[in-house]
Amino acid sequence: MTTSVVLFTRDLRLHDHPPLRAALDGSASVVPLFVRDRAVDAAGFAAPNRLAFLADCLRDLDAGLRDRGGRLIVRSGDLVEEVCAVAGEAGADEVHMAADVSGHAHRREELLRDALEARGCRLHVHDAVTTVLAPGAVTPASSDHFAVFTPYFRRWSECSVRDALAAPRKVRVPDGVDSEPLPSRSDLTGLSPGLAGGGEEEARKRLTAWLRDGITGYADQHDDLAGDDTSRLSPHLHFGALSPVELVHRARGKGGAGAEAFVRQVAWRDFHAQVLSARPRSSAHDYRTRHDHWRTGARADEEIAAWKDGRTGYPVVDAAMRQLRHEGWMHNRARLLTASFLTKTLYIDWRVGARHFLDLLVDGDVANNQLNWQWTAGTGTDTRPHRVLNPTAQARRFDPDGTYVRRWVPELEGLERRLVHEPWRLTGPERAKYDAYPDPIVDLAEGLDRFKRARGRD
Repeated sequence: MTTSVVLFTRDLRLHDHPPLRAALDGSASVVPLFVRDRAVDAAGFAAPNRLAFLADCLRDLDAGLRDRGGRLIVRSGDLVEEVCAVAGEAGADEVHMAADVSGHAHRREELLRDALEARGCRLHVHDAVTTVLAPGAVTPASSDHFAVFTPYFRRWSECSVRDALAAPRKVRVPDGVDSEPLPSRSDLTGLSPGLAGGGEEEARKRLTAWLRDGITGYADQHDDLAGDDTSRLSPHLHFGALSPVELVHRARGKGGAGAEAFVRQVAWRDFHAQVLSARPRSSAHDYRTRHDHWRTGARADEEIAAWKDGRTGYPVVDAAMRQLRHEGWMHNRARLLTASFLTKTLYIDWRVGARHFLDLLVDGDVANNQLNWQWTAGTGTDTRPHRVLNPTAQARRFDPDGTYVRRWVPELEGLERRLVHEPWRLTGPERAKYDAYPDPIVDLAEGLDRFKRARGRD
């Protein structure tokens, strides 16, 4: 009897899972395996919020496999060593896994392939599992990847998307392969109080509800901070509890302007994946340097701390940062304006902000997080690298009634609409009523002048 190992990484689902389907089609039994890779811990990516969501996903995946006669094998340690050990214990001659895009993923794949081949075992890596299209599926004539989104999206939209696969009805797992206990979020500390639950079952419920009630108005409403009319599917996509291929098919099946706008956002995810796959250094280095001399020192450190704590004196910025700490998630429009405030108004290195986001975001994805930060900082793929988002103007436009601000900054709950985004305009006794809320840590005009000088645009 032939046996294959299916290595789950960022594809923690049973629906539309090409590696699992290939293994089931080619073998009498399979070993569904997840390895808690100690290299991820050593790199600082094992943040509590993501570990909790991961635990939810693994428990849900195990439950789904048991419903089909199987089970999930969980190991921890060096990924290559553990996969080889499990393949040996099971007598497997093949390992199937999804392709990934980071430098770490590329190195891991090479090491695993070499180690397995030395043992007479083949590694099969499957594309379009964690993305809609593989990173190299579309390329311009003069480069190995697209550096600008619009032409990428044009080509991306013209490509056919593979069909989504049904979940298997039966999974046979051989005896004799031991597993560690499944992790549980109850074993973790330091979690965001409002952290959402994970797992494929929850992901599919949320997708169904989104397609029924949310996607129609997405084009017009997705930037509304108070309305929160976004899908909130990003954590499920990050962990692969939801297939991006199935998501695009179902969104397109719904049709309309909302679906088109939403699919465009999914394409941004693929776009960043192909950039990182081609330029792995962009996770930590400027994709396009602007020769910035980012501010450091005691004053900069104080401003960074105020930004992290939601105490900058700019209500919409502070509301967003407090949402991040409470939920482990932040509205996309809020991500843009908080990142612009840090990198361009305070002129702080984008890596500082990217690290803080990765410490808290449950959807903390290296490609999306790092490259979105670079886009906002002007060191990435933005064709207007010197644009600055004014937080007050952004607040008036995307939170006109101040509902989002009052939700997350209760110190300002009693302020009327015309002042809730500019409490510093209050004077005397009126300002004293709200003295629990700080004055702005920087004048916007001062910050803009400083940024223009730094970029040589004064």
